[in-house]
Amino acid sequence: MMKVAKGKKIVVFLDYDGTLSPIVDDPNSAFMSDEMRAAVREVAKCFPTAIISGRSREKVKEFVQLSNVYYAGSHGMDIMAPPRPVKSCEGNTPTVVMDKKGTEVLFQPILTELEEETAKIKGAMVEDNRFCVSVHFRHVKDEDYQILEEKVRSVLENYAGFHLCWGKKVMEIRPTIEWDKGHAVEYFLETLGLSNSDVLPVYIGEDRTDEDAFKVLINQSH
Repeated sequence: MMKVAKGKKIVVFLDYDGTLSPIVDDPNSAFMSDEMRAAVREVAKCFPTAIISGRSREKVKEFVQLSNVYYAGSHGMDIMAPPRPVKSCEGNTPTVVMDKKGTEVLFQPILTELEEETAKIKGAMVEDNRFCVSVHFRHVKDEDYQILEEKVRSVLENYAGFHLCWGKKVMEIRPTIEWDKGHAVEYFLETLGLSNSDVLPVYIGEDRTDEDAFKVLINQSH
């Protein structure tokens, strides 16, 4: 790795849950240790560093408590970085999600319906991540999981502008736009002026949603 990095500027991208914090039973208790915070602070002093999470940007920033890193929440749909037009790798600019009638899809009703529909399933937890909703099922019994998934899918049938995907023990409900953690990595590299061959991006993550970022960096390396 040191040979590859020689003569290049390193940029560091980090997932939060399971990478900077342990996977815990209660997602609201996924606290970062002082030792990890100190390590990230030192890394950020040497290299541009961004944290990209499925959680809301405000929540991640509250957990991390560092001012010398960039933050992206909701799988990259909420980014705090130097202002520039946000474009995906296809050149599409994310817009407000619309339903079939062309009206704006409201986010809050989905959150409310999901909470109501899953309330009776023991162990299920619905988390508001601003642009995304996470339905955690780490504590849901195996025999109840199918019921939970059916309820989530039934709610989504009323919201054509959103789709379902999975992380580790979590269902993610996201707006149907061409944007993920991979696009967030591209955005950071472009806005920071680091999208060239003299840069070595390093991404550390352990969830399925991080694979979108891995694919982007693999493609850039060829």
